[in-house]
Amino acid sequence: MTVTATSVGESDELKPRTAPASGAAARLMRLLPAAAAALSGVLLYVSFPPRTLWWLALPAFAVFGWVLRGRGWKAGLGLGYLFGLGFLLPLLVWTGVEVGPGPWLALVAIEAVFVALVGAGVAAVSRLPAWPVWAAAVWIAGEAARARVPFSGFPWGKIAFGQADGVFLPLAALGGTPVLGFAVVLCGFALYDVVRLAVRARRTRTVRRGAAAAALLGVAVPVVAAVAARPLVSSAAQDGTATVAVIQGNVPRAGLDFNSQRRAVLDYHARETERLAAEVKAGKAEQPDFVLWPENSSDIDPFANADARLVIDRAARAIGAPISVGGVVERDGKLFNEQILWDPDKGPVDTYDKRQIQPFGEYLPLRPLIGAINEDWTSMVRQDFSRGTEPGVFTMAGAQVGLVTCYEAAFDWAVRSEVTDGARMISVPSNNATFDRSEMTYQQLAMSRIRAVEHSRTVTVPVTSGVSAIIMPDGRITQRTGMFVADSLVQEVPLRSSRTPATELGVAPEIALVLVAAGGLGWAVGAGVRGRRAGDV
Repeated sequence: MTVTATSVGESDELKPRTAPASGAAARLMRLLPAAAAALSGVLLYVSFPPRTLWWLALPAFAVFGWVLRGRGWKAGLGLGYLFGLGFLLPLLVWTGVEVGPGPWLALVAIEAVFVALVGAGVAAVSRLPAWPVWAAAVWIAGEAARARVPFSGFPWGKIAFGQADGVFLPLAALGGTPVLGFAVVLCGFALYDVVRLAVRARRTRTVRRGAAAAALLGVAVPVVAAVAARPLVSSAAQDGTATVAVIQGNVPRAGLDFNSQRRAVLDYHARETERLAAEVKAGKAEQPDFVLWPENSSDIDPFANADARLVIDRAARAIGAPISVGGVVERDGKLFNEQILWDPDKGPVDTYDKRQIQPFGEYLPLRPLIGAINEDWTSMVRQDFSRGTEPGVFTMAGAQVGLVTCYEAAFDWAVRSEVTDGARMISVPSNNATFDRSEMTYQQLAMSRIRAVEHSRTVTVPVTSGVSAIIMPDGRITQRTGMFVADSLVQEVPLRSSRTPATELGVAPEIALVLVAAGGLGWAVGAGVRGRRAGDV
């Protein structure tokens, strides 16, 4: 058996080298890469919640690597787009539940462009030594771009968000979602490279020692790093404990028109809080130190409406604890999605205004253009919400609770800022009633599990219609509700003050991986230019 070195620009030995086929067989062979790209994207989707098949992300990226390796950037662009469609079309189908397929298809078409660019980048670096490293970094660079543009970004579908049940989860505490996602993608690409080199060695009895070592390390290092990071994950209390109550009041009906029953939604949450208070009084439930209501639990402005204020006051006094209330508040002519800290004796004492508001949901970009296309869309968002500017950390019964409202949980900076501002635990008040019983709820719940590990904090998820949950700092869900039922969760949870490396490093790991991607792309372009010049000589 011969041992050789790896060279830049080597051909892919797994590509078919059979005699040219004819007719239908030839056409099928030409379609095979496109079909494989789309189906591997679907496979990646299947790895995401509500399923616990996190490991399917590895063969998904292995097939994607097989499809792209050794191809030109134009082919990579097209194959990457097909991979993006296969992944994002089913993943984001919930965005069209109430508004029809138009916005859903438009969103997917735009987001898949980022995956197409990643495909072109992976194809470009696929001829470099240790190419899975460069390729995985290119993927994370694509996620970084998608999380920022257009309209402040849309990070939904980050690879990290599909790994809440996986062995790589502790890496979230080491370097956040970029490092966790990088490890998964690297392992998938390297898995293909191991198979490629094994097949080649069997066929030619030649082993490229450097390439084989790099491929094996690409599979092994992420797993070893995840095991090594396990001590960073702990649910031990550091600053005592707090008994928290999560209220899910439910809504009269699902869909966009649930907002027309604003008073009913408020009454439902007050009623469930008062029911819990009766159980506490009867000794059937533990007295909570504080209570967490979901986003939109009071879409009637309690600062402007005396009746709504009275309802919340009554609920707070009944339970005898401060409540974080999700309200829609108008102030100085501006509309805010606001969390209000409601003291049972003093009333409202603090507020947090949502900072990362949702385009096409809480504000409408390009309103004149959208209105010209479809007036119904503009009527769904009659008035734009304004953005908050400061982190939200409420002091509730002596505990510092960081507020991350619904959509904000998808953004790294929005969660980290609450922890660096002193939060000992995190609450993610949400309203998913608009999306009925879709997978969206479970995808968002998985994000909160990742955030719990990333920052080593208890995370509570109060949702109007479910699924509400209590999540330990190690990512375990200890209690959860059903969907479209009224319920409450009461539990003593740990408060923690230490910071994980991910919290301390912030955006630095992501920047480092983007620079790695840029270095790989620069190397690949330079090698291509030198190769063309040599060919011209």
